[in-house]
Formats: sequence, structure tokens, C-alpha cells
Amino acid sequence: MLVGVGLGPGDPELLTLKAVESLKNAYKVYVPGRMAADLVAPYAEAEILEFPMLTDYDVLNAVWKKNADMLAEESKDNLVVFGLIGDPNFFSTFTHLKRVMKKFYPDVETATIPGISSITSFAAQTGAEVDSSFEVSDGSDSKYRIRLKASKPVEIIESYEKEGFNKFTFCERLFSDREVIITERENIPEKGNYFSIVFAEKEE
Repeated sequence: MLVGVGLGPGDPELLTLKAVESLKNAYKVYVPGRMAADLVAPYAEAEILEFPMLTDYDVLNAVWKKNADMLAEESKDNLVVFGLIGDPNFFSTFTHLKRVMKKFYPDVETATIPGISSITSFAAQTGAEVDSSFEVSDGSDSKYRIRLKASKPVEIIESYEKEGFNKFTFCERLFSDREVIITERENIPEKGNYFSIVFAEKEE
């Protein structure tokens, strides 16, 4: 199994207990840079993989494929961790690596352990108080939308479909013993609650 582990914003005290446990139990740990390697060092020896900061997708795809080829064999029967700064699901190197793994090595199971992201780190360090809707962007086209407190999920989904969104996930009470995750559009309930989330994507 290949697990992307969020190491947080850079403070070693902000690693989660689950992140530390995964690092300690890993067969092998990889990271994309020195900062991540330093955070991992108290728990595991990490190998740095090169991921150049480029916009040339032909070069990037070749790098991602090369790294995926190397990780695939080790991940089939062992716990392999890829640790990175922030959270592995938001603007992350692991997102691209996971996509390539799923395409070329669908038999390798992948998962993620969330970490404190730059978004929540920013709020903590600047004293920002966000209590209503906000937008996060890196300047690219918006292909995703997250709706919190989704008490009427089907109604929300229907409004998003009019805007071109075509793939939806409904979640409720995540990481609790009452967790619900539904990815089939037809099975999403009419009613949600305060802990319900609708995730919408524009899938080509």
C-alpha cells in the first residue's frame, strides 16, 4: 500500500499522531524535498525523490511515471509512505503521483493521511477568522467545489449540475464511527445535516 502522509506546515510539533505512527511502521519512506525529510527524520530515514517545479507537463509526466515505476513494486506487499509538507490532497505532489499509480498500477492500493494544510496554517498564524464561504485558488480554472453543512444534498447537486459539475461525493461525520461516504449519484440522500459535505467535480 502507498500512503500519502501530510506532515503539516513545517513545525515538527504539528504532525498528527497517525502520521507519526505510519512513519514508524513504514517499510520505506519517501519525500519530495529536504524540509519534509527533516520532519520525518525523528521517526524514519527518508529517501528524497526528485519532483522538479516545472510547467512542462511532458517532462513532469515522465518524472511522475519514473517515480511511480519505482514505488509500485515496493508498495504491492509493503506499507510505503510518501510524506509531504501540508496535506496530500490539496495542491500536492502526491495527487499527481497517485493519479499515475492508478493509471499504470491499479493493483496498488493508495490512501492518504491528512495533515494541517497551508489554508488552516495561514488562518492560525495571521489570526484570520473565516466563518462564511470563501474561495481558494492557485489561479487555475475552478474544477472542484466543496459544500459544507449540506442539509439538502440533492438540491445542491442539481444546482451544481447546471454549472457543469458532473461527479459528486456525499460525506457525513467523517472519521467517526458513523461515517458515511457515497459516490453513486443515485444513492445520495435528499437530506443531510450539519456534518454533511457535498464534493463536486468537473470530470472530463
